[in-house]
Amino acid sequence: MSIPTRNPRHNSGREGGGPGGPKRRYVRKKFCRFCAEKELQLDYKNVYMIKQFVSERGKIVPRRISGTCAKHQRKLTVEIKKARIVALIPFTATQVR
Repeated sequence: MSIPTRNPRHNSGREGGGPGGPKRRYVRKKFCRFCAEKELQLDYKNVYMIKQFVSERGKIVPRRISGTCAKHQRKLTVEIKKARIVALIPFTATQVR
């Protein structure tokens, strides 16, 4: 009779997680700022607000990270593209070599 071997990738029943450390217990629910605050309007001229949704590399931050709803993410993308065309924000980060 053979003894079943354990899979090294199996968590072995520990609650604290594996090699990545303990699991996060509480994750705050992300919410759409534009739905929560009705007076907050999306506009390509508001560079300060739009820069919060663009990474330092110049990429648009996705919904799952920013927390915006689908409707406002689509509008935000259009406004970011307008601001880029009018040169209020750069298309990409400045190249450093």
